[in-house]
Amino acid sequence: THGRGIWIIDDITPLRALTPDLLKQDVAFVSARPVQQRIEGQGGWANGDAVFVGDNPPDSAVINYYQRERHLFGKMKLEVLDSSGRVVDELPASKRPGLNRVMWTMRAKPPRVPPAAQVAASAIRGPRLVPSVYTVRLTKAGKVYETKLTVGLDRRAKFNPADRKAQFDAAMRVVALFGDESALMDRIIGLRQALAQTGAAVSEGDPLHKQISDFDGKVDGVRKKIVATTEGGAITGEERLREHTDQLYGAILSYEGNPAAYQIAYIDTLRRELDDVTKQFDQLLAQDLPALNDSLKSKGQQPLSPPATKVGRNDATHASGGVAGASSALPADFRVSY
Repeated sequence: THGRGIWIIDDITPLRALTPDLLKQDVAFVSARPVQQRIEGQGGWANGDAVFVGDNPPDSAVINYYQRERHLFGKMKLEVLDSSGRVVDELPASKRPGLNRVMWTMRAKPPRVPPAAQVAASAIRGPRLVPSVYTVRLTKAGKVYETKLTVGLDRRAKFNPADRKAQFDAAMRVVALFGDESALMDRIIGLRQALAQTGAAVSEGDPLHKQISDFDGKVDGVRKKIVATTEGGAITGEERLREHTDQLYGAILSYEGNPAAYQIAYIDTLRRELDDVTKQFDQLLAQDLPALNDSLKSKGQQPLSPPATKVGRNDATHASGGVAGASSALPADFRVSY
């Protein structure tokens, strides 16, 4: 035994807020302290179960609400809205009676990345939203309940809200770049699937079969400029546009202050590279595909339709092309200290 120990008590603010008047309500948000976006730490090691340490506070925002009775009928929805009233996240709402706790990561959704032979490790998470006063909205059986949630900077942060906004905007530009890469890859994959289906109906000895195969090779050459294609595990040394984008995305997310000038310039560089690859693919559609379609029609085969241009809209973005973060009208030193 250790003889003595220290009890670590969770935040009991919600318990103190459970007054007799509140317990009579059907649904009520329970007031909680403002949320501090803590600076994320790196590192660590395996301690096993012989080390007696306490858990750090959660990185997520804790949303507490009370229900007098269990929710049984109709949809129950919990949403987070930014200062402009736009929904930035939807959370799973517990239907249990009593005090309920929901964790909100305060992040936009991860980017959609094109499929490749390697994992895009940095793209598994979305950018953390900027400090602001958010609205939490619970919809239960047609009735709406709302409360405010203040999100501020870590009191130790050396950067200000303007720096955080610049970092968030840069990260969302990379998210949009990922989305456009994925949209182009969707076009390539769709065309290659159509080529494979058409080629399967043509005998290998037919010159048309070679023409289809040659065109498919050119299309696949464009794909290999976008993503790593060498199989053999996570470390093959192959880096293409997608892998460079992932490295840049991870670098921007690793520090939530103002991004470096070279990082902003690198976004523009990768965007130009993607534009060049897109032009190469469009040239294949404009120059090589019509000749292939003429050959297909001469053999009584159906011509191939060029894949439509897609907008690289990511799940984390809205119709305007970006997540609406916080209002820029924030205090100069918007921090949470407790």
